[in-house]
Parts: sequence; C-alpha cells; structure tokens
Amino acid sequence: MTSLYEIRADYDRESIVVYQAYSSQIADAALKAQKFVAPFSFQRMTWIKPSFLWLMHRSNWGQKSGQTRILAVRIRREGWEKALSQGMLTSPEKQVYASGKTWEQEFNQASVHIQWDTERSPRGAALSCFSIQVGLSRHIIQEFVDEWIVGIKDLTPLVRKLNQIRKRSSKSLKRYLPEEKVYPVPAEWGRKLLISR
Repeated sequence: MTSLYEIRADYDRESIVVYQAYSSQIADAALKAQKFVAPFSFQRMTWIKPSFLWLMHRSNWGQKSGQTRILAVRIRREGWEKALSQGMLTSPEKQVYASGKTWEQEFNQASVHIQWDTERSPRGAALSCFSIQVGLSRHIIQEFVDEWIVGIKDLTPLVRKLNQIRKRSSKSLKRYLPEEKVYPVPAEWGRKLLISR
C-alpha cells in the first residue's frame, strides 16, 4: 500500500535517479559534458524529482516550451541524502513547525526546499499520494554539479514514444516505465519532511 508521503525512486546501493526537463541548448551541453554547464544557470534554484510520471505531468510529456528534453540524472545517494537532511518544507506544516514565524525564519535561510505535489498516473490522473521534488538553491548547486552527478542520460526518445502510445492506445505503459521503489529515510528526516513510516 502506498503511503501519503513517501519517496519512490529508481535507486541502487550508491546512486539514485532524478529527472529534469530542459531546453535542447541546456540538455545537449549537459549530455556532452556529463554534468551541467552553461547555458545552465548556477544562480537560480534547480528542482530535481525522482518521480518519472510527475515530471511527465509537469512537462506535458516533454511538450512544454523550454521543457522538451527529458534527462535522467543519476546522482550519488550521499548527495541526495545531504539535500534531504538540509531540506525545509515549502509550507508551514503545523505537525512540523511550532509556528508560521518559526518556519519563515528557517525557510529563508534554507539551502534546500522540499515540496510535495500530487502524484500522477500515466494518463495524468491525480493519485491519492504525493511525490517529492527537491529544490537546490544557488548555495548548493555547484556541489550538486561537481560532486553528486554520476551520469546524465537523454530519455527524450523514450518519452516521445510513450506519449504516442499513451495518446493512441489504452495499452498499459507500466513495462516501459522506470522501476521506482520506496526510498528509505531516517526517522529524524522523515518527521521534518512529512514522510510516513
């Protein structure tokens, strides 16, 4: 049974895959260098998402302007877990923060933002659980690029194929999708990030 808040991801002992959507200019440069380089911006927050289907919903299966290239970015688990340990929720949840003022003070100083969004089915329907996205601020992006990234893969051809199947057929997409399983999170992080145990 899927919990309301849990991280589901494609991961192994050492790394985890997160997904991002970019323009061709950014994607081509990143694929060639196997890390993010100009014209990627190091001065704004970048969001990484372990849910493939949530990014498909967000980018309209790679059809939105500036989000036509879908990248699978494999990063070190130690980097991912550092981000989670420093993460602050983007809203002042009462079960986590003593007051809205306490949340605001901590949020304004946080280098990592955590947001939960409604998970989606392959057909775009809202599911009864949430998917995590992690925002890396300019204070930690350089570390993400230089130390966390193991490799970058272009999933754009797969995404286009899946979108055609999705539009033309009622056939299940499940066998084509990345396998995502529940990612283990220490209890102390779970409490502050709303993650169920």
